[in-house]
Amino acid sequence: MLIEELIQKHPKHWKNATAIRVLTLDAVAAANSGHSGMPMGMADVATVLFFNHLKFDPKAPLWPDRDRIILSAGHGSMLLYSLLYLTGYEDFPLDEIKQFRQLGAKTAGHPENFLSDAIETTTGPLGQGIANSVGFAMAEEIQRANFGDSIIDHFTYVFAGDGCLMEGVSQEAITLAGRQKLSKLIVFWDNNNITIDGKVELSDSTNQVERFKSAGWHICEIDGHNPVEINQAILEAKKNNKPSMIACKTHIALGSSAQDTSKGHGALTDRILIEETKKVYGWSQKNFHVPTEVKKEWEEIGKKGQKERLSWESDFALLSLKKQSEFSRMYSMEVPKTLGRAINRFKKSISVEQPKVATRKSSEMILNVINPIMTETVGGSADLSGSNNTKSSDMTVFDVDNRKGRYVHWGVREHGMAAAMNGMALHGGLRPYGGTFMCFTDYARPSMRLAALMQIPTIFVMTHDSIGLGEDGPTHQPVEHLAISRATPNTLVFRPADSVETAEAWEVALQSKNTPSVVALTRQGLPTVRKKYKSANLSSQGAYILEEAEGKREVILIASGSEVSLALTARDQLQKEGIGTRVVSMPCMELFEKQDEKYRKRILPGGRNVRIAIEAGIRDSWDKWLLGERGREATSGFIGMSSFGASAPADTLFNHYGITSEQIVRLPKSKI
Repeated sequence: MLIEELIQKHPKHWKNATAIRVLTLDAVAAANSGHSGMPMGMADVATVLFFNHLKFDPKAPLWPDRDRIILSAGHGSMLLYSLLYLTGYEDFPLDEIKQFRQLGAKTAGHPENFLSDAIETTTGPLGQGIANSVGFAMAEEIQRANFGDSIIDHFTYVFAGDGCLMEGVSQEAITLAGRQKLSKLIVFWDNNNITIDGKVELSDSTNQVERFKSAGWHICEIDGHNPVEINQAILEAKKNNKPSMIACKTHIALGSSAQDTSKGHGALTDRILIEETKKVYGWSQKNFHVPTEVKKEWEEIGKKGQKERLSWESDFALLSLKKQSEFSRMYSMEVPKTLGRAINRFKKSISVEQPKVATRKSSEMILNVINPIMTETVGGSADLSGSNNTKSSDMTVFDVDNRKGRYVHWGVREHGMAAAMNGMALHGGLRPYGGTFMCFTDYARPSMRLAALMQIPTIFVMTHDSIGLGEDGPTHQPVEHLAISRATPNTLVFRPADSVETAEAWEVALQSKNTPSVVALTRQGLPTVRKKYKSANLSSQGAYILEEAEGKREVILIASGSEVSLALTARDQLQKEGIGTRVVSMPCMELFEKQDEKYRKRILPGGRNVRIAIEAGIRDSWDKWLLGERGREATSGFIGMSSFGASAPADTLFNHYGITSEQIVRLPKSKI
C-alpha cells in the first residue's frame, strides 16, 4: 500500500504509525547513530498490534498475564522505545527518547531488560529474540496448565527480520516451536529483503514461508503497510492451534530516499533526507514533534489495559491463599522454606554413606530432593538425558498433550535450549535448567553470555567436564571451557568435588536471582571428600579449608572437582614426609572473590607457603589465586592441561598428562 493511499484510506492510523517513524528519525539523528529503517518499515504492524490486540498496562509493566513483546531485530530499538513513550510508560518520557544511545539512558542502542521492567529481553545479537520467545511461550503453556486460564492466558509477539532468520539458532527455535505447537507464539517477519550488505539474495535464497510451514507453523502473507490485512492476520493467528508466522512485506526506511536500500538499514542522519521524509509524511519539521491528538490516542490505548489488569487481580484473589502464596513466591524467585532443610538432610546422609559416584549422578540425586519441593523448576537436556542426569523421578515430559510436564527434550539444540531457557527465566514464575556436555558450551555460548548480561538465574548443567570423559577424545573433552565461563562477568561457575558440594552448588544456584550458574560435573566416579557433616553451605564461600596442615604449614594445595581427591591423597603423602600441607577446595572462584579480605587471607595466607593449583583444565583462571592474593611466582605451580586431550580411558589420560597425586607431591617439594 502506497503512502498516499494509506493517508487517504486510513488517516488516523497513518498519523499514529508515523509518530513512531518521526521519533525514530529524530532520535537517530540526535545520537548520530542507530538504525532508522526497521522502525520506519514496521510501524504499521506495531500500531495495529497495540491498538487492536496487545494486552498490557504501562502502570504495571510486570503484570504476570501481560502479552510479551520481543524485538528480536534489536537494532530497531527505536520501534520499541517509541511505543513505550507513546503509550505512557513511566520509564520512557520524551527526555529518554532524546537521550537515545547516551550513557545512563534507558534507551540503549539495543534493548536491555535490566534497564527497565518494560523491556522483556535483551536483544541485538540476531536470532536471540526469536529463540527466547520459544521459552516465553513454553512458560506460558506450563503456567496456564498449572494455574488456569483466568490467571495465565497471554500471547508472545515477536518482531524478527531477515537477519534473525538467517542465524542458525532461529532454525533450532522454529522447529522446536512447531513440534510443540506453541499456539500463543506469533512472529512478525519484517520481509523487507534488505541486509547491511545489500539485497538478501546476495547471501540467501531460502523460501521462509515454506521453511516455517515445513516446521509446523501457521502462515499468513500480507502487505505490512495495510492495517486491514495486518489486523486480519493477527486475528487468524490468535485462533490457530499452531505457532504463527506473519510474513509482512514492508519497505525499509519507508518514505525516505533510502527506502528499499541497504542505506536504509542504518542511521539516517542527513538533515535534508530527514526534512524531505517529513514532507512526504505530511509532518511538522520540529524535532521530536508528536501532535497532541496523536499522543492522546496512544495514551488512551495505554490506559485500556488497566481494566483488564484489575479484572485479573480480582480473579487472582479468588485463588486459595496457598495458591496465591505459591504463585507470588515463584514470581519473586524465593526458594521454598523447606528446601534448605531437605538439602541438609541429603548432605548428612552423604557424609554417613560416603558414596563414590560421578558428580553428574550426584546432581541427579539432589534434583530428586529439590524438584518435588521446588515445583517451578523446569529441567531438560540437549538429547543427552541419560548422560546429563537432569531428569528427576517426579518429572514428566513437557509435550503437546502434557503442558504440566516439567522436563523438556530439547533435541540436539544446545544454542536453542540455552536461549529458550533464558526466555523461561525472563517470563517469570519458572526456574529453568538444562544439560549438555561441558565441551558444547561452545554451541550455547551466545545465550550463556546474554544470561549473564541480562542478570537472570538460568542454570547450565555441563557434564563430562574434563579429560575424565575418556575415550570420546579431544573433540568432546573440555580443556579451555572452565576458563571461558569464568572469564564471563556475572557468572557463577561451580565445579563440585563430591555429592555434598554438588548439593551446595545447586542450593546457591537456586537462591540466585540475578546471576546464571554453570554447574560443571564429572563423568567418572569421585569419592566423598566431605566426610564430616556441616549444616553450613561451605561452597557458598567459594573456597574453604577441607584439610588443615599438621605441624608447620609449608604447602597449600588448591583444587576443584575431580582433582580435590587427588590433592587429599597427595597431602597424606606430604604429611608422612613431614611437610605440613593444607588442602583448599575451591568449587566456585567467583564466590570466593566476593568474600571479604579477612576470609580470603585466612584461606590463602601470605608468607612462604608453596601454593599449587590442580585442575584438569588450562591454567588461565588460576593465576589470580596463585600469583595474586599474596602469592609468589617462585613458590607457586599448576598441575593441569596445556593442550587438547586424547582418546583413551580416563585413568590413562590423567597419568599421561601428569595429573596425579604423585606429581602433586613432587611439584611443591621442588619449590620449598
